[in-house]
Amino acid sequence: MMIKQLSVFVQNETGRLVRVTEILQEAGINISALSLAETEEYGILRMIVSDIDLAIETLKQSGYKVKAIDVICLVTPDVPGALNEKLKLLASEKVDVIYMYGYSNGGKARLILKTSDPKRASELLTQQENN
Repeated sequence: MMIKQLSVFVQNETGRLVRVTEILQEAGINISALSLAETEEYGILRMIVSDIDLAIETLKQSGYKVKAIDVICLVTPDVPGALNEKLKLLASEKVDVIYMYGYSNGGKARLILKTSDPKRASELLTQQENN
């Protein structure tokens, strides 16, 4: 399933992550998934949130650079080979996985994938589920 992901660019300074989460908390926005990647000068905080439009507006008003992109939310059984099967399907159709993050719990793995073609990836994965 295709969903929107919020990317927030934050300086590598103590307390910046606290401030972003505080802003979202004050706006009543829940974070359901996140990933933080860093470079020497800044970090990229990627999040799935309960209200992406409000999150964008609120963070921009607070001076943050933010962006929303389409990503895939993939739910698979939490068993050996389940992810490999999905990745082989995408690779066979020349859809690249650019990055991915996720977790497993209760017998299910939930993964967020940024791909070279989110629409095509979503179609392929949906077709495979329905067959």
